[in-house]
Amino acid sequence: MTNISKFTRLVRLGIKTLLLHKLRSLLTMLGVVFGVGSVIAMLAVGTGASEEAQSQIRRLGSQNIILHSVQSQQDQTTDRVRMSIYGLTYDDEQRIRETIPTVRRIVPAKLIPHEARVGGRTMELRIVGTTPDWFDLVERELIAGRRLHQRDLATRANVCVLTERSARRLLATETILGNRIRVGSNYYEVVGIIRSETGGTAGGVQTPDQEVDAYIPLTTARERFGDIVMRRSEGSFERSMVELHQLVVEVDELENVESTAEAIEQLLRRFHPREDYRVSVPLALLRQAEATQRTFNIVLGSIAGISLLVGGIGIMNIMLASVTERTREIGIRRAIGAKRSQIIGQFLIETIVLSSAGGLLGIAVGVIIPQIIEYFAGMPTIVPMYAIVLSLGISVGVGVLFGIYPAIRAARLDPIVALRHE
Repeated sequence: MTNISKFTRLVRLGIKTLLLHKLRSLLTMLGVVFGVGSVIAMLAVGTGASEEAQSQIRRLGSQNIILHSVQSQQDQTTDRVRMSIYGLTYDDEQRIRETIPTVRRIVPAKLIPHEARVGGRTMELRIVGTTPDWFDLVERELIAGRRLHQRDLATRANVCVLTERSARRLLATETILGNRIRVGSNYYEVVGIIRSETGGTAGGVQTPDQEVDAYIPLTTARERFGDIVMRRSEGSFERSMVELHQLVVEVDELENVESTAEAIEQLLRRFHPREDYRVSVPLALLRQAEATQRTFNIVLGSIAGISLLVGGIGIMNIMLASVTERTREIGIRRAIGAKRSQIIGQFLIETIVLSSAGGLLGIAVGVIIPQIIEYFAGMPTIVPMYAIVLSLGISVGVGVLFGIYPAIRAARLDPIVALRHE
């Protein structure tokens, strides 16, 4: 008889023995099922959340550095009428462009919240005065029309590119391209529509764009709106002067990003007595998010692995009880010539069958649970292939590890004593 046929016979015998006690075998497997299922499900939730955060950071551009104007505490006074002067300047843009050789491109932006009107329909938009390079550094899908051109910048054209959401709300029943929206006392022709992206923060970085943006040439924004923004709130009248609200800097090589960010900070520090700016480096945040994911996966895997340990202890307990119940059977097999290695093999096969079957059922549970979470909670989940392979491998390993002692104990039984066992 070949080794393969012997192994097949032992597997069939092990399955047959386990089926004699179906309920006990099922209950024994549950520890492994829930252990494997929890490992896969927890890693799927953790991987999904981490991938979503990392994708948001990647959309900011790995070779980009984003500078924001920030109103410092010294600029915030309690006067009823006040003027705050802070933030990035046109001189900052020129200095960065001319003094730091690793900078490939730099895109300035003025951000002006303003009400837009089309007929009787109104909406609060964020007017973004910028250059055509914006659409290269902050990549968004063009749905219709065109982006801003250099000639729009040169001629101070009254044109705008709307985000999809802005266009749908303002021009829901109108022809979009070629239509005009009113902002203040000026009209702007809609020349393009780009895909909306959820605004807010990505990994702690304020995203450059929002869902309700309207992009106009920077020269037009300077001429129409100037640098002073006026706001009235709670009986006070606030005026702020900010030349540029954002600078998006593109670095020539990925390995130069962090050194360039440090050089920019040193340059700004020389010309800004107050820290009225913030420097954000998406690449550094991406690396931090990847390191956090690895730590998170180790912690989750360790916690879920405890369930597999409990399942393995349950398997050992049941197999020890099985050795006691089958003492006479073992004695008969030894008396008719069965070797100790065959006895060990029989009991090991049974524990491996238990743990492997539990592992396969656990994989099914671990794949289904993330889908349920995604459907009801709306959380993104990703089931990594390594989690499935690792969980199945651990479950088989648990079967071998916790089956060795009961198998050796069964093989060491004295045949004479075993035959007398009642």
